[in-house]
Amino acid sequence: MSSGRSVSPSSIVRSPATWVLTVAIILIALNLRGPIVATAPVLDVITRDLGLGALVAGLLTSIPVLCFALASPLASGVIGRIGPERAVTLGLLGVVAGTLLRSAGGQGALIAGTILLGVSITIGNVVLPVVIRRDYSPERAGFVTGVYTSALNVGSMITSLGTAPLADSTGWPLALVVWGSFAIIAGLVWCAAVGFRAAVVGTGEPVDRDVVTGPIEVITASIPVVSVADGDAADRLEDRSLFRRFSTWGLTLAFAGQAFGYYGLTAWIPTLLHDEVGLTRAGAGASSSVFQIMAVVGALGVPFLALRLRPVVIVALVSACWIFMPLGLLFAPHLWLLWSLFGGAAQGGGITIVFIIIVRMVTSDLEARRLSALVQGGGYALASLGPLVVGAIHDASGGWTLPMVVVFVSVLTLGVSGVLSARRVR
Repeated sequence: MSSGRSVSPSSIVRSPATWVLTVAIILIALNLRGPIVATAPVLDVITRDLGLGALVAGLLTSIPVLCFALASPLASGVIGRIGPERAVTLGLLGVVAGTLLRSAGGQGALIAGTILLGVSITIGNVVLPVVIRRDYSPERAGFVTGVYTSALNVGSMITSLGTAPLADSTGWPLALVVWGSFAIIAGLVWCAAVGFRAAVVGTGEPVDRDVVTGPIEVITASIPVVSVADGDAADRLEDRSLFRRFSTWGLTLAFAGQAFGYYGLTAWIPTLLHDEVGLTRAGAGASSSVFQIMAVVGALGVPFLALRLRPVVIVALVSACWIFMPLGLLFAPHLWLLWSLFGGAAQGGGITIVFIIIVRMVTSDLEARRLSALVQGGGYALASLGPLVVGAIHDASGGWTLPMVVVFVSVLTLGVSGVLSARRVR
């Protein structure tokens, strides 16, 4: 196994151009969550115009999340075959094509475009951490990773704020298409950062498949490797060991509870606030943007807390703050801003503390990658049901009480499973 960085002779980080690469990474990250949540502020209009039920409407958010779990091996293979530079370009082109197809009209185009978006965003999810790990020093990689994850939430905030006002003046199809311009701009800056030839034609250099993994790789880049054995037999032994650990399944449930609550609320908060508080679509979209942008506070704040507090304490704090969101919307929806502040910061901190627990629990890069793959793959697979389940229960019950109870249970799962899994982690 290769334990070091795979830096090609044509490494794209050159001192004068490092800032261009960083800007490109930020712009690309804006496209990795924003298109998913763009439909939420206008979901009621889309369902009315296309005659969708709540279950089908929930697919618009569920499908991309399911792609995160199922299409990651495909994305890894694509990156290994064509290289990170062209993989980024391919992902951005897919975002543009998916955005256009989703707004072409009809349920079929809507679902097909959403699937294309999900697969394309999955490529971006996998490849950007590879670029960061490869082309930044360990000291800078942590900072750039923080900026990258923050930009994910900023992209969600922008689309949450802007989609409804655009839809009021242009209609929802064009309002969704507009966000494809972000991918075009990101692609142009990416070409400037790495060079047009590398971004489009490729360098023809092999890619070290050991670094084609996911976000956890950036965090674990400086962890020393403790190699037990080489070969397939050792790999299978490692896999069996992970499957037999309570902590593996506990962290998977914790991650699933966190992501289920996040995507379930992201898909339906605007509709809930329109129904329960009487906000306009634009106002409801603005309210959901608070939930998204506060995640930046949690994502950046939890690592600082982790310097002084044990992970088990942080999981408990994050879960306690998270629970304010579904309970607050259940009993006092008019105080949505207060609940969004708590819940937004907590959901940003929730995913961060899970990764921190993984890093402190493992003893090698290999174990980190495999535990991360298990936790994220299983977690995202369960989380993809969030928008579907919340929408279906709302459809069946005709109100928002039972859906918020479901979100409460998912957040409680994060707390209980996370605390039990992190008890012995220092």
